Amino acid sequence: MTDFTSAAATILQVGKRLDARGLAPAGAGNYSLRLDDGSIAITVSGAHKGKLTQDQVMRVDARGVALDHRKPSAETLLHALIYAQDAGAGAVLHTHSIAGTVLSRALAGRDAIVLEGYEVQKAFPGVTTHDCAVAMPLVDNTQDMPALAEQLKPLLGAMPAFYIRGHGLYAWGPTMEQAEVVAEACEFLLACAWEEWKAGTRPPAIHGARS
Repeated sequence: MTDFTSAAATILQVGKRLDARGLAPAGAGNYSLRLDDGSIAITVSGAHKGKLTQDQVMRVDARGVALDHRKPSAETLLHALIYAQDAGAGAVLHTHSIAGTVLSRALAGRDAIVLEGYEVQKAFPGVTTHDCAVAMPLVDNTQDMPALAEQLKPLLGAMPAFYIRGHGLYAWGPTMEQAEVVAEACEFLLACAWEEWKAGTRPPAIHGARS
């Protein structure tokens, strides 16, 4: 059972862990859990994720509309989209890393980050070997959340993650623990790909399709 009180406590814990890993700079990012009644517990706008308090987690309905007087992140709509598109999604994490940010900018004109041959790919659902490629959808950043949500709709499904270019990662799973595994795996793989890029080798990421 996932009620608001337990969801808020879980979000506070994951906030501390992700901030300690450098994935929540300057209060960036937002985290959510789907509650048993179909509503969503989500971090309020602008809260420092490593210093979250119980009152910095709020409830929104399934469309992302606030159920109290507090202000959710502008990107709440993307959380609502993920839950609407993936019935198995129970938690969503939006993280920010240096490697992912700069790699996604380097891939200008691409609509996917393709990762291939890494052992950690097995952290993704359905992936049982390193000897394969996984494609993470890559979309351009915009402040128009409804337009971005429409763009993302057909891209969700194959992999429980996508990247907003120059911005950050969205990763999800049935539980917060599983969402955190996906987010950590993605951020690790993006860092590997960026290190290969800097070393002058041809990283798997450059095989992403052109938009």
